[in-house]
Amino acid sequence: MSGRMKEERNSGYYDEQAERMDRADRAAFQEMGTLRCLRYAYEKAPGYRKFLDERGVTPALIRNIGEFSRIPVLKKNRMPELHRMDPPFGGFLAVPVESLKRIYVSPGPLYDPEGRKEDYWGLRKCLYNAGFRSGDLVMNTFSYHLTPAGIFLDEACNGIGCVMTPTGVGNTEIQVRTMLELKTNGYLGTASFLLSLIKKMEEMGYEPARDLAIEIALVGGEILTPTLRKGLNDYGVIVRQAYITAELGALAYECPRENGMHIADDQYLEICDPLTGDPLPAGSVGEVVVTNFANDCYPLVRYGTGDLSAIDEDECTCGRTSRRLRGILGRADEVTKIRGMFVHPRQVDEAVSRFAGEVDGVRLVVTREGDADVMTLEVRLKPGVQGTDALMTALVERVRETTKLRGDVVFVPDIPEGGKKIEDRRKWE
Repeated sequence: MSGRMKEERNSGYYDEQAERMDRADRAAFQEMGTLRCLRYAYEKAPGYRKFLDERGVTPALIRNIGEFSRIPVLKKNRMPELHRMDPPFGGFLAVPVESLKRIYVSPGPLYDPEGRKEDYWGLRKCLYNAGFRSGDLVMNTFSYHLTPAGIFLDEACNGIGCVMTPTGVGNTEIQVRTMLELKTNGYLGTASFLLSLIKKMEEMGYEPARDLAIEIALVGGEILTPTLRKGLNDYGVIVRQAYITAELGALAYECPRENGMHIADDQYLEICDPLTGDPLPAGSVGEVVVTNFANDCYPLVRYGTGDLSAIDEDECTCGRTSRRLRGILGRADEVTKIRGMFVHPRQVDEAVSRFAGEVDGVRLVVTREGDADVMTLEVRLKPGVQGTDALMTALVERVRETTKLRGDVVFVPDIPEGGKKIEDRRKWE
């Protein structure tokens, strides 16, 4: 990579006025936006109004940001139930459905609406500040079907002038040839998949030092370990991470300092006790709770993501004044992210529901082999049932259908009673 290109990717602001806002002005801006969002959601989204009324809370009780924690946390893991009770959006949609641009389907299932506002998900700033520039040829390996990751990152890259190759997931050899023949210099996807593509290049006889054109990668969907980042840096790839969700869009992104993720300017983010919802002091590890005051279609107030993190209050040397997240440190509930996709305990039950006559108990175990997640369904069979290849094949297919992920199935003699339905045994450096 040329020194000029590297310097260009490591400097500049997408919206300098917003990103370098005085901290007192930022606090006032967030308070105004957050309180407006609360009132708007209560007025326009009947499901949210019901949620607050059942808990004896009204916006009139909240006069400033100091009282905002009186609002109960709306937990992500409750949303599938709320959506089923009042389909398809649980009453949280604040605009007519015909005014939407798209509707996505996330695991749960959850229906995530997209409005027609330009840069609806707030991703252009995230991509630019991570180092993408107009004219980049970008390979997007996130999925383009059902869930929003592929499409909304594609549109955001286009919005800052990038040229997109929508490769999606899988087809490693085809992706490698595409990457090489087009001389792709940007990448979107998981860090572990990018590393596997580079390793595949080497297996195919190419030399990364000569043939790899990728300069910048925005990664997400898994924990980025120092070893994984360094492994990609050693191939000459700048690796930046972002915190993006299907419901809220861009929550935080890394700048060139790579020292935590800057919280988006139009999100009010708290770190809270996962049980009580009370805000925790700066530096404490707790649940990420978000109020998105830029979204009038699907206003989410004190939305508990289930992710664990901590906030760094110190100002970054890059000049941006927003607080920073110290990365995603785990999950506050049993919902687990595997290869960039959330898997819910109820999906595990759904996977084996057709096998009630054969299956007596299940547990999904997640491990890590090198830089790849491995998902294994442990199955305890009922007395007298044989663990045949046909039964195993049927279970493997059903797991893929319900989770949208490939995994193994093993028959085991015992599964501990009262244990977790999803056991995450991954070790992060």
